[in-house]
Parts: sequence; structure tokens; C-alpha cells
Amino acid sequence: MAQQTEKEKVVLEATPRAPKGTQGAQILRREGSVPGVVYGEGAASIPIHVGAKELGRALHTKAGGNVLITLRMKEDSKKGSQDLVLIKELQHHPVSHQIIHVDFHRVSLTKRITITVRLAFKGEAAGVRQAGGILEHIRWDLEVECLPTQIPPEIPIDVSRLELNQTLAAKAVILPEGVRLVTDPELPVVSCVLPKVEEVAAPAAEAAAEVAEPEVLKQKKPEEIAAEEEAKAKEKEKPEGKG
Repeated sequence: MAQQTEKEKVVLEATPRAPKGTQGAQILRREGSVPGVVYGEGAASIPIHVGAKELGRALHTKAGGNVLITLRMKEDSKKGSQDLVLIKELQHHPVSHQIIHVDFHRVSLTKRITITVRLAFKGEAAGVRQAGGILEHIRWDLEVECLPTQIPPEIPIDVSRLELNQTLAAKAVILPEGVRLVTDPELPVVSCVLPKVEEVAAPAAEAAAEVAEPEVLKQKKPEEIAAEEEAKAKEKEKPEGKG
């Protein structure tokens, strides 16, 4: 797996800004900038802003959100001041989905970092091809540790040998050189399972028949009928006027 090359490294110019609250941030956004902050590596946090278009281009390299950026400070008293950073967090507008704030974290080329990298599933599982199964994705990324220059844009995982009712765990994923797994090795990543079949409901007519079924009357025994008739006859034989 090729890691981020020199050509893919991004230089982004940033301008220090004085914190001016919500109103100041809104003005910057109207002017085509994204307010943010850079921090980490034992240095002070610096409020900054960067061009929205330039930030968008930085995020559209093969490395995606894990792109390694050289953040070059404008209007700095130290000529040529710059930081090597990764994007730690992006905040988006809930309606327009435009980036409204960015956090940059300083990194060192000689210190290993922990970072989340997306998985790229390759091939067609044997259980899908031969037994009509489907892939059930349990995880879409893994947490790994490596040097900033070794961050892979994605981690490929070959599922072509996955049989029906089999599961691949995180430990089965082959990682690029210099990259160590941080995610629990036993955690499942992807399974091949049969599609779920919905239960067929009972026909409406049958259900209605069960509800509308008439009550069966209890049939009287012959001796019960004879006893009732005898009682009626005795009642008729009583003299009138006597109780």
C-alpha cells in the first residue's frame, strides 16, 4: 500500500486571527475563510483562519481526512514559520454542510501517532458468489499506530475467501509496513451471512374466520330433556289457586 508521497503532501497557508467571538467568525466565513485553531506538541494554541477553497482541495487528496499538511503561517514574526499538522476535527453547518471550523493538531515526523484509517473491501466473497449470502459490514475503519509519514490512505481487506457464516476479525487484516493495529484484534470486521427472510403473515381471510367463528351451543342430554318435560307436566297438574 503506497503511503502519502512527497507530491501528495499539502502546503496550506494560515493567517493568525484575534478571537472575536461568533460575529468575527461569521465575517471570516463570508469572506471565504474558515476559522480554526492549531495546537499540540507542547506549543501554544494559535487561533487562525485558512481559505475555504484551499482547505477543500487539501481534503480531496487520496489521503482524505488523514492528509499530512504543512501549515505555513502568514504575517508571522518568525520568517518561514510552519507546522506539520493533521486535521483533528471538522465542524460542518447543519444545513449547508459547509465547513465552519477546523482544528489542526501538530505532529512530529519522529513520533508515532494513533489514527483511524478507513477500510477498503476488495473482491467478492465466496459465500456471496456460491451460496447467495451477503456481506455484513461491522466496521468500516481501524485504529492504527504509525509515523505521520506512514499513514495509509486506506487499508485494503480481501474478502474473496470468506465463506458463508464466516467472519473476519481485525487481526486478519494485513497492515502496511510500519503500521501497528490498535483496535482490539478479536473484534469482528465483516461477516458473510444469509439474507434475512421476513415471516409471511397469515392470510387475512383465515384470521377473520378465526375471529368470526360462531360459538357452538352445548347439546342437552336426553335425560335432561325428559326431566324438563316431567317438571312442566307436574306444574300443569297443580290445582288452580294453590301455591
